[in-house]
Amino acid sequence: MAKKYDPQMHTTEHILNQTMVRKFNCGRSFRAHIEKKKSKCDYHFNRNLTPDETGEIEEKVNSVIRKNFNVTEEFIMLEAAKKKYDLSKLPPGAGPKIRIVKVGHYDACPCIGQHVKNTGEIGKFKIQTTKYENGILRIIFKLEPR
Repeated sequence: MAKKYDPQMHTTEHILNQTMVRKFNCGRSFRAHIEKKKSKCDYHFNRNLTPDETGEIEEKVNSVIRKNFNVTEEFIMLEAAKKKYDLSKLPPGAGPKIRIVKVGHYDACPCIGQHVKNTGEIGKFKIQTTKYENGILRIIFKLEPR
């Protein structure tokens, strides 16, 4: 059963996560709250972002959105998924097949949430605030109309 997330925001979370992994090698968010109006992702991190880094993240996420990547899914066996993906967020007893959601060639990860069919359906990504406390970086973001 898929989680009832806003598809635009949830797909944007995937793109943000992959951007953070590529830019900082910090891993995907360990906690997220995804809502239509605004969302937040928490990362294990060692400081707050600089204004330049915030701008770079916004630009990269928006450049991925503008590429109009198709968002697809595939199902793979749990054993194969263990070799390729972080499965720490899977509930106990998951399997034997795992759903992998792909955002073009930019991101792929296990997920049960709802997504757009194409990144062109997403508005403009905007980081509202960032906050660092006790080893956790929180990024609060929203989507604006294009």
